[in-house]
Amino acid sequence: MTRPLKYTNTNILFGTILLITFFLNGCSTQTSVDNRPEITVVHKANQVTAGQTAEEKLALAKTINNLAPTSLLTAQINTLLVESSELFFQQQNFSKALWLANITSSLVIKNPAYTYRLLLVKTKSLHALNYHQSAYNQLQLTRELVTYVNTNNPATPLKLSFEYYLYLQKALEIKQRPVQALDAELIAFSLNDNYSTQDVFSLWHKLESLNQWQLAQLVKYNPPLIKGWQQLLNYSHRFGANRKQFNRYLHLWVQRYPTHPATLIVEQLQTPSLSVNKIEHIAVLLPLSGNQQSAGLAAQQGVLSAYKNDTANKIHFIDTNKLDWKALTTQFTELNIDHVIGPLLKSNVETYLKLSEQHIALQIPSLLLNLPITKKLASYQIALSMRPEDEAIQAAATLSQQHYRNPIILSHQDKVSKRLAIAFSQQWKMLTNMEVDIVYFSEGKQMQASLKEALDVNTSQTRIKQLQSRLKNNLKSESRNRRDIDMIYLIGSASQTRLSKPYIDVNTSPFAAIIPVFATSRSHSDFDYYNGNTNDLQGLTFTQMPWLLASKQQNKILAKLSHKLWPKRTDSLSRIFAMGYDSYNLLNKVAVMQQAPYIRHFGQTGVLKLNNNNILTRSLIWGRYQDNKVIQIALD
Repeated sequence: MTRPLKYTNTNILFGTILLITFFLNGCSTQTSVDNRPEITVVHKANQVTAGQTAEEKLALAKTINNLAPTSLLTAQINTLLVESSELFFQQQNFSKALWLANITSSLVIKNPAYTYRLLLVKTKSLHALNYHQSAYNQLQLTRELVTYVNTNNPATPLKLSFEYYLYLQKALEIKQRPVQALDAELIAFSLNDNYSTQDVFSLWHKLESLNQWQLAQLVKYNPPLIKGWQQLLNYSHRFGANRKQFNRYLHLWVQRYPTHPATLIVEQLQTPSLSVNKIEHIAVLLPLSGNQQSAGLAAQQGVLSAYKNDTANKIHFIDTNKLDWKALTTQFTELNIDHVIGPLLKSNVETYLKLSEQHIALQIPSLLLNLPITKKLASYQIALSMRPEDEAIQAAATLSQQHYRNPIILSHQDKVSKRLAIAFSQQWKMLTNMEVDIVYFSEGKQMQASLKEALDVNTSQTRIKQLQSRLKNNLKSESRNRRDIDMIYLIGSASQTRLSKPYIDVNTSPFAAIIPVFATSRSHSDFDYYNGNTNDLQGLTFTQMPWLLASKQQNKILAKLSHKLWPKRTDSLSRIFAMGYDSYNLLNKVAVMQQAPYIRHFGQTGVLKLNNNNILTRSLIWGRYQDNKVIQIALD
């Protein structure tokens, strides 16, 4: 709650009610002067005659208003006005509903229950009129009202209703906050005694669309029934592609959650096996010569590591730097190619997609190792995304839930770092409605100057020098960093991070709390770890793919073998190796992932999910330099 609502004990004046009269004069009613509705003085708000229109209730309020004022009549008028505003909304006269709710709010200020109802009328009307931010503001006032009343008048508490959470869900979806929207929807679902099968399946489809890190965040909110949903999702993610194993786990789930609404989902999940495409001849399109040869060879080695001389399939490696693209159709036909991995380079992806539109022989299941620039993917084409922006979006979403309010981004000035910085900043603003400062730095002395300026150390040093000049004796002093920063997101290479992280630590005042530093996967070097270059990075927390971090998901046997065979391989090539390894293991899985969106692939590049655009997106894990080791941590 940002601020409590203030309520004062003021009498409702009939002079204020006259404002409604002007409104009434513009209302069309079905009641003539000679045929006035019967006046019934009631003692409870819910005893007002039902079945009337908003106009009829307002006409009755006007008639009562002409009588001698009493507290009982005032109460009945207020009841009629509140009900009229609600009826105007039901009659889809949203402007009148909003206007009347605004006028009536000042009359019922001493009645929290009526105030709550009017706030909901305002919310719903503003939403219907497409004033979405204003509708969201009314929802915030509604929560403040409930908090205030329950704190100061616990004997007569208010509760946030189904309608509140329903419109909170709508508002958060518009704000593109899917996790918070689902939290609100799950609460609304729990308050709905008459939910339908369609409601259950609508929830399931939204839950199954979450990335792994989004699901972890939702679980932290702890909405109603989340444990059952989480367990069902975990089984679906891990075992959904193996129907026999999956059905066994579904049976265990039903035994544990027999009354959970998702039992309706289980009935549908227990279906016959999903159809799988037969794989015999695989074409792998990679740059195995020329400028990008090292990247192509790393991907090739990853594919072969997963292949393990599988006699059921045959792999045909094709060097895209020597390829006559016009002859590719003929080559595929001669080799009986039924599946494709690659191309790896963006320009080649565009060429391949253009050719596939023209030739039937190329219209076969293809797993592209890069995102297309302009071309759209066909139903049989899947792209594995390694976009750096996705990593920054995950980090911003996760860290914004860790109670940090004043972060700053320190980013190197290269193109990739700038893309990461902008993506983090935009995601942070969307989730928190707060701007994040970005400070770009270069290596060397300019980096030190940029960091000092970002932490406001220069201002502190200037004040110290001014004070020393006025004193005869030497002054022992400590420079102080700015106190409003509570988190730093550092974007740069491993070598840049080794230089900047210690400098941040040194320029943090001993009088201030340590500023936590988070970083991208580029800041962590597997090569540095094996060579013991981690002393300057203690406390640094970063996102990373499982392949480059000793973790539960890492293929540790293969990781040790890879390091033994290629001890000097760079981190960027190691990432491409992992992508090649995952791509081969995905060939048998993408078809079932298209049929069952809940299936995930727990690969070396991350937990992979197929979205509606046929793009495989990743959820990364978190690591931290701690006690001269790098460990996996749970942060999402």
